[in-house]
Amino acid sequence: MKTIIHGLLFVFISAQTFAQNSGTEQEIITLSKEKWLWMADKNVDRLKDLFDEKSVFVHMGGSWGKEQELNVIKSGGIHYKKADVHEASVNIIGNTAILLNRITLLAVVGGNEVTNPFMVTEVYVKENSGWKLGSLSFTRLLTPEPPKN
Repeated sequence: MKTIIHGLLFVFISAQTFAQNSGTEQEIITLSKEKWLWMADKNVDRLKDLFDEKSVFVHMGGSWGKEQELNVIKSGGIHYKKADVHEASVNIIGNTAILLNRITLLAVVGGNEVTNPFMVTEVYVKENSGWKLGSLSFTRLLTPEPPKN
């Protein structure tokens, strides 16, 4: 009888943990989608709240911190016009969420409009006030863009 009760308790706790993680994973995916829209709209006020003070950004042309990323977005040095997200997955480790996005990014860089396929790694850390972006890293993919639906 004890074994059955322990088994049922384990199944219940596992199911509850899975449901919480699934909810958290969806919350992170939604937050990431909002972030892409804020970047496209150059909404640095929303991004300033999202980006952690110690956040880092890795691009094809270099890496820098929060203030420089906000300045690049505000000035139009990089205009993230549209991010088509083809796949997204989230791994939760404690209070950290690691999101992988396979995207096609339409951007204006140095006055030139460019389209590139990227795998984007986003690292979010849960704080009292919610999720903060700790890292955003672009890896250019050499594989062809997926077919349009």
